[in-house]
Amino acid sequence: MSLNEPNKKTLQLVSLIDYRKNSVVSKQLLNKKAGTLTLFAFDKGEGLSEHTAPYDASVLILDGKATITIDGKPYKLKEGEMIIMPAGIPHSLKAVEPFKMLLIMIRS
Repeated sequence: MSLNEPNKKTLQLVSLIDYRKNSVVSKQLLNKKAGTLTLFAFDKGEGLSEHTAPYDASVLILDGKATITIDGKPYKLKEGEMIIMPAGIPHSLKAVEPFKMLLIMIRS
């Protein structure tokens, strides 16, 4: 499913991606010059190792709980919470329990 499909006014983001045992699943919803929207589903204990991004990135937790570490400082997030990861700053993600998120990358 894409945001560009005709006759689609709303999306139930949490239902567009499923958990997979011992895995991280991703699904890109939008890829434009201005940025991207990508859904992720992480099984408990899964994550993304520390890395940097050339653009600001925002994470919106759709389900579950995660620890997001930015520049060495851990933040515990749950469903409905959002955090911004600034461009060029090291960050990582870890599933405290299975969690789903929307990653919003804005190119500058």
